[in-house]
Amino acid sequence: MPGAQGPYAYHPYGAYGPYGRPVPVNGVAIGALVLGILCFVPAVGLVLGLTALAQIKKRGERGKGMAIAGSVLSSVGLVLWALALSTGGASDFWDGFREAASGEGTAYSLETGDCFDSPSGDLEGETYDIDEVPCSGEHEAEVFAVVGLSDDAYPSYPGDDEMSRIADDKCFGIQDRYAMDPWALPDDAAVYYFIPSRESWRFGDRAITCMFGSTKDNGKLTGSLHNDASMLDTDQVAFLTAVNAVDVTLYEEPEEYPEEDLAANRAWAKDVHAVLGEQIEALRGHRWEGDTEQPVTDLIDEMEDARKEWAKAAAAKDADTYYAHYDNGYEYIDGPTTVTAREALGLDTTVPMYEDDSSGGEGSAGAGGIDV
Repeated sequence: MPGAQGPYAYHPYGAYGPYGRPVPVNGVAIGALVLGILCFVPAVGLVLGLTALAQIKKRGERGKGMAIAGSVLSSVGLVLWALALSTGGASDFWDGFREAASGEGTAYSLETGDCFDSPSGDLEGETYDIDEVPCSGEHEAEVFAVVGLSDDAYPSYPGDDEMSRIADDKCFGIQDRYAMDPWALPDDAAVYYFIPSRESWRFGDRAITCMFGSTKDNGKLTGSLHNDASMLDTDQVAFLTAVNAVDVTLYEEPEEYPEEDLAANRAWAKDVHAVLGEQIEALRGHRWEGDTEQPVTDLIDEMEDARKEWAKAAAAKDADTYYAHYDNGYEYIDGPTTVTAREALGLDTTVPMYEDDSSGGEGSAGAGGIDV
């Protein structure tokens, strides 16, 4: 209907100002309408709409209908966004976005067993794009797990530092499922991860992508590091399950030195004593085949001696006494008896080279994470 008033008012004869020149349409009003329709950034659309109305009144420009429409649509968009964020609808949005973004070449496309290079050549910082490559050749990283975080456990974003700590715990705790024999890993292989950023968390991103990468500058891994229980025999699995359980507890060493927090270190020593007892029983209860029984038995005897030292460390009254038993408790780790047992089991016998960590404490084996 000619002359109808509203957001899309139609003027069959045109609108003219002084001297017969066409009255310009306010550009801000156009922007408000576009953003209002798209609803991607509704807050910006609302601000632009209100700004346009003020400019139109002052300058006598056209576009009032578009400004009003943009403001209304943006207001509706804000309500919908707030509702989605409060009811979990954002998670559905993120699932849709992740599916759309999961094409080859993005961090969201990665699955367990994938290998890739980073365009920046760096596994630290922030990234989105990646270049998937065959694991048989050189690559910067190999994904060994994708871990989902539940909204019940983490109802809100835990913060950047806490998110990194969570990723440390999750990734280090499950790396053995993918690469069961840590001795078979290259010396420069370390754990890295993609973690949700604060922004992606708002839209439902709850995935931590755990990966192996090289700690060397511009370093590359060669060949797949996959070596799980399905690729080993029963004796190898029994042995690695026991020693890896001990290693997990050893990794949980407190950040504070005994001089700083003797109680925390004593509590940890007690945990080491306990896990050694559990795994000694597991090793004794396994039926070893062929020539493996005696080498494993010799190792069990050394583990028993180490367990006694950890019990004394747990009862130490001062830091010096603690250190003495701590050192004795570590003697059997990666020692000749361990190498002999591994050789009998057909496992890798190259003792890993560990980076010297003068700061000590938890996280010394970690390499870092990437926000996505």
